[in-house]
Amino acid sequence: MSNHLHIYRRHAMQVAMGGLIGVSSSGWLPRIAAAATETSRKRKCILLWMGGGPSQTDTFDMKPNHANGGEFKEAQTSVPGLRFSEHLPKLAKLADQLAIVRSVSTREGDHSRGTYLMRTGQRPGSPVRFPTIGSAMSKELAVPNAILPNYFSINPTIGINPDAYSPGFLGPRFAAATVGEQQGPEQPQADGFADLKVDNLTLPPGVTLQQANERQKLWNVLQTRFKKSRSASAIESQDTVYRRAIDLMTSDDVEAFDLSKEPDDVREAYGRNRFGQGCLIARRLIERNVPFVEVSLGSGGIGWDTHQDNFNLVKQLSVQLDNGWATLMTDLQERDLLQDTTILWMGEFGRTPQINNMRGRDHFPNAWTCVFAGGGIAGGQAYGATTDDGSEVAENKVSEQDILATFCQAVGVDPTTENVSSIGRPHKISEGTPIAAVLS
Repeated sequence: MSNHLHIYRRHAMQVAMGGLIGVSSSGWLPRIAAAATETSRKRKCILLWMGGGPSQTDTFDMKPNHANGGEFKEAQTSVPGLRFSEHLPKLAKLADQLAIVRSVSTREGDHSRGTYLMRTGQRPGSPVRFPTIGSAMSKELAVPNAILPNYFSINPTIGINPDAYSPGFLGPRFAAATVGEQQGPEQPQADGFADLKVDNLTLPPGVTLQQANERQKLWNVLQTRFKKSRSASAIESQDTVYRRAIDLMTSDDVEAFDLSKEPDDVREAYGRNRFGQGCLIARRLIERNVPFVEVSLGSGGIGWDTHQDNFNLVKQLSVQLDNGWATLMTDLQERDLLQDTTILWMGEFGRTPQINNMRGRDHFPNAWTCVFAGGGIAGGQAYGATTDDGSEVAENKVSEQDILATFCQAVGVDPTTENVSSIGRPHKISEGTPIAAVLS
């Protein structure tokens, strides 16, 4: 499959044409100054989106002494008493940097509705089109005058619910630029690595830059006519698509997507698959100051939606997750970027602790797991707990709003920041309460 850079409109669209003197350094003032600096610190974000709903019981909340535990063994991590699945050995070594939230409880067990809930913090059905968390946070973290968009989504399956990926009432200026939107089975390149090239950011064969500039002039003329018969939002959307395409086509920043510049052993460490190579692109975008990047695993095909053959499928997905995520964190740390980057791992819900008659697990929003890592996070812990059978939250119940508020707080964005909707009502990024124990 050929993967292209897309710019979100309502559905996926392909890129068109594309300091006090004398004060002791050990005194109170430096401490206050340091605290103020830390409070105002703005980090970058990586959302690892697990489309389909990953099984908490087979990853980060094992139940080895119960029939619901399933086939996998638990493995000791770098943190005494904290155990993960045997199929996440690399992440187990990084457990001191992970905060496992095992007490998430939400109310949507449908893929489309659950995706919207977790990505916006809002239950679907409102006439207000709320922005996805990437749009809301990248708006607050935006790099002025940047050529690269402030929000990238890699490997998304927007079709599951286009509104869940939308900038909503924030408008197209805050939409994600998407790379490799999933539209079918994964197809590797000749070298065996997943194809995540941004082909649409090169000029068509035979078209020179001068010709492209002439086309831009013609486009501006056509836009003048277009404005007479279209709404302001439609015009802005169309302009955004075109400006992004031209800016990226002619910018050196497009090299962020050229993974051939990476040594093969690095690419191999991330994994040859879409998720692994997507995590590598995420690192390259973070290096270039992009404030929000998300990488999806499992949205295409069956993914984490393991109603049958759960254990074989989760084992395969766990290998991809372990390689990609662990290498991403290690790479960021080696480049002194991890403390400036907050990572959130989540899907739209979890999966039933009970195993069905097809050796699968079904949709389960009642009690499941999200994971935080990186900057602003107090790692080496599990927060909250589920009952022995995994069917209910036993302590420290956490909502979708709390998860998003915690993400914002860790990054340095005030979750109570308000944006005004198209009908004039202010809405906070999140109405939830940040989980203090998870924050450093």
